[in-house]
Amino acid sequence: MNAAAGSPATNAPIKVLLADDEGLVRSGFKVLLGVEDDITVVGEAANGHEAVERARATRPDVVLMDIRMPKLDGIQATTQITETRGLEQVRVIILTTYDTDEYVFEALQAGASGFLLKDAGPAELLHAIRVVAAGDALLAPRITRRLIGQFTAQRTATQAAEERLAVLTQREREVLALVGQGLSNNEIGSELFLSPATARTHVSRAMAKLGARDRAQLVVIAYQTGLVTAP
Repeated sequence: MNAAAGSPATNAPIKVLLADDEGLVRSGFKVLLGVEDDITVVGEAANGHEAVERARATRPDVVLMDIRMPKLDGIQATTQITETRGLEQVRVIILTTYDTDEYVFEALQAGASGFLLKDAGPAELLHAIRVVAAGDALLAPRITRRLIGQFTAQRTATQAAEERLAVLTQREREVLALVGQGLSNNEIGSELFLSPATARTHVSRAMAKLGARDRAQLVVIAYQTGLVTAP
């Protein structure tokens, strides 16, 4: 796992904020995370408004964000957090009970770094937190790519794809397409006969040129511009 700039210090615990309107869900997460040496829960929120306020107060590394909450839903809360000055390094994992929830794509556009179904096992949840805290995006589940493809397919034609991609070199386009397919830096390197470090450099440059917050937004862009099409 590659740490990105702005990720938690190597020996510092990952600070997690829990945002869910169900107290039992928050309690369960808190118990699960509380036994991990490298993770600490820094706050809880019962609605989207509280999530934004707690994020501003605690500056967590990762927010576990329920997508459906009162007062302010998870998408609106994610948007506010990712657009707040000083919270640029906060990563949001969207939690949903629906594996075909159209709002997941909207959440990724809002700046979320990935999503998990609420019935994910403990090991999957812990892995997700660590991956996202390290600066990567949670793109491994096939359902993520399916949802992104489903909800961008009808929009591709209206995107000024070539204008948007004009800032990229040909190699960076190739890398972007592979990121859109969910490949890791190691897999991209193998596919293009590059070292993982060189692949990571191309990914970082593509993110910077396209103004993408992280790999999750690169995946969205890959679909929007037609570099990758829905399976």
